[in-house]
Amino acid sequence: MRKQDMRARVQKILAHAGIASRRKCEELIATGRVTVNGKNIKLGDQADLEVDDIRVDGQRIRPEQNKYYVLNKPRGVISTVSDPHGRPTVLQFVPPGIRVYPVGRLDRDTEGLVLMTNDGEIANLLMHPRYETPRAYHVTLAREINSNDASRLRRGIRIAGRMVIIDKVSVHTPVHVEIVLHEGRKHIVKRLFRKLGYTVVRLKRTQIANISLKELPSGTCRELSKAELAGLFRLADQVKQHARPA
Repeated sequence: MRKQDMRARVQKILAHAGIASRRKCEELIATGRVTVNGKNIKLGDQADLEVDDIRVDGQRIRPEQNKYYVLNKPRGVISTVSDPHGRPTVLQFVPPGIRVYPVGRLDRDTEGLVLMTNDGEIANLLMHPRYETPRAYHVTLAREINSNDASRLRRGIRIAGRMVIIDKVSVHTPVHVEIVLHEGRKHIVKRLFRKLGYTVVRLKRTQIANISLKELPSGTCRELSKAELAGLFRLADQVKQHARPA
């Protein structure tokens, strides 16, 4: 998918490309070691890595190829690229040397689908509330859900003053429920069931947009297929054209 506007501050571009930390990249610019299209730049100048010739000490910086992985996150894993306490993170499950980051987060005790990519545009389109990207979850409850509460879920639940619309509610067994919603607030699934008096004992995200876990084993990842990418890009084009104003 062609980016429409990828201009950014040059220090941000350099840091994202792995040249150095943001602060060090600012020092490189301040000391005249960075050029854009043959000219020295100053802090705050912007460029587009896809069209501009950006160099550090004469060495051209090349655009980073976009990568897309789907990970089946196990319980106990942190949805960040690093953790100061040494706990396992989602980055440990992607091939070494691949620069990607998680799109959104799952709680430490929540398992399931995490999209890993370095495509910032796709990440924003999937996670920004205005684009209403659907997410599917399998929920295991501590006790059986009754039909009245299942109906209440289907009608929507007000959380913190705002109605949460559930697109689909399927009760597979009295304690196993599948829900689909486009709400992305923190802990929103657990909060929905807590509002009805239920405790979630296991939560697994199985789908985001058109990307699903399928038979992917826990603790493993795979690259998105061409068909999945094509569907994702079509969805991104659609939401950009039809999203409601912020």
